[in-house]
Amino acid sequence: MRYKEKEIKKGIKLHLIQTEKFKTNLIAIFLSLPITRENVTKNSLVTAVLRRGSKNMPTLAQINQELEEMYGASFDNGLDKTGDNHILKFYLESINDNFIPQKDENMLKKSIEKLLEIAFNPLIENGKFKEEYVNQEKENIKRIIEGKSDNKARYALNRCIEEMYKDKPYGLYKYGYIEDLDSIDAQNLYEYYQKMISECKIDIFVSGNIDEDTSKLVEENENIKKLQERNPKYIIDKLEEKPKEQEKEVIEEMDVTQGKIVIGLDVNLENEDQKYDTLLYNAILGGTANSKMFQEVREKASLAYSAGSSYVRYKSNIFIKCGIEIKNYEKAMKIIRKQLEDMQSGNFTEDDIANAKKGIISSIKSIDDEQDTEITYFFGQELTNNKISLDEYISKIEKITKEDIIKIANSITINTIYFLRDKTTEK
Repeated sequence: MRYKEKEIKKGIKLHLIQTEKFKTNLIAIFLSLPITRENVTKNSLVTAVLRRGSKNMPTLAQINQELEEMYGASFDNGLDKTGDNHILKFYLESINDNFIPQKDENMLKKSIEKLLEIAFNPLIENGKFKEEYVNQEKENIKRIIEGKSDNKARYALNRCIEEMYKDKPYGLYKYGYIEDLDSIDAQNLYEYYQKMISECKIDIFVSGNIDEDTSKLVEENENIKKLQERNPKYIIDKLEEKPKEQEKEVIEEMDVTQGKIVIGLDVNLENEDQKYDTLLYNAILGGTANSKMFQEVREKASLAYSAGSSYVRYKSNIFIKCGIEIKNYEKAMKIIRKQLEDMQSGNFTEDDIANAKKGIISSIKSIDDEQDTEITYFFGQELTNNKISLDEYISKIEKITKEDIIKIANSITINTIYFLRDKTTEK
C-alpha cells in the first residue's frame, strides 16, 4: 500500500498515504461544500468556533495541554476557496509510534480520535454553540474582513477576482461579509453546522508509516459512526466554455505607495490534457524567475518591483500580477500586452520550454517531500475526479510541444485589468 482510498460511508472517504520518509503522522479532515453568499460567513465562523473547544476538550487551553502530552503534537485548521467550493480544513501532526518510548501508547489512534472530535463533536451548551466563543470569533472574523486591504497585493488579486466573477460563487470573499455577522448567533450557527455536517463531502487523510489496519481506527471511531451517509453537495471541477467577455479596466484608488496591476485572463480549453499545457504556458509567461514577465517587465525595463503570473486550474484563469511605480502604468501595460502577443506568435525558445519543464518536473518530484503537500495533491485529484500518479504527471509535462503552448496562447483573452493606485498622483 502506497496510497489507498476507501469510501467508508456514502459521501465520506478515507485516504491512506503510507510513507516512511517522516517521523510524524499527519491526519487531515476536509469538509467540502459549494460556496454561496448565504453560507460563506457561516463557514468562516464555524471553522473558528470549532477550534475553540470540543465536548471532551472544552477550551483551547485544554486542547493545547492534550497536544503537549502527546509529545508536542500540533493542531491547526483553516479555510480555503477551491474553485466554487468552500473547504473547511483540520490538521493534526504527531510523532509516529515507532519513535516514542512508551510502546504501549497508540499515538496514531489518539491523534485520530482528537482530530475527529474537534471536527465532529463540538462543545455544546444548552443545545447550541458556546455563546462566548461565537461572540469572540465574530469579532475576530470582523477584524479579518476589515483588514483584507492590509496586504495590498492580495487585496488587488481578490478585487480582480470579484470584478471577474460578480454575483458568482468564485467572486465571494472566503472569510465572508461583516453585514452577515449580526444575524448569526450561537443557536442558528449550531443549527447550520448540523445541516452542513450532514450534507458536505468529507475526506479524511492519514499520512505516515501506517498500515491497512489504520482504516479501522477511523471506521470504528464513535464520531464517524454517528455520521450519516449523504449525497455530498460539492462542485466537481470540469471544463466549461468561457463566454467571450468585453475586456474591462477597473481602477481603484487607495492610500498606497506602490501601484498594483492584476490582469485576469480567461483560458478556453478543449480538453483536460490542455491544463498541463496551460501550466507550461504560465511558467514561461510569468511563473518563474526566467519568465517573460520577470525578465522583460522587471529586469530589462525596470518598470516593476515584482512581476509574475499564476494559474488557477480550477477556474481556467491566469492572473498576471505586477507591483509598479504608479506613473509607469501605461508603459507596463504596453510591455505586458507585448508578452501575451509574443506567446501567441511563438516568440519563445526551446530553451524557455526546457527550463519551464525542468522547473515544473522538479516541483512534481518534491510533492511527496512534505506530508501536507502530498495530501493537498491527492485532495485536488479528489475534487477534480482526475486521478493521476506523479510519474504520469511528469510524463504529460515532458510530452508538451511548442505547438501545444502556442495553441493555449491563442485561446487566451483578457477579461479584467485591475489597477490599484494612489489618490494623489496626477492621472
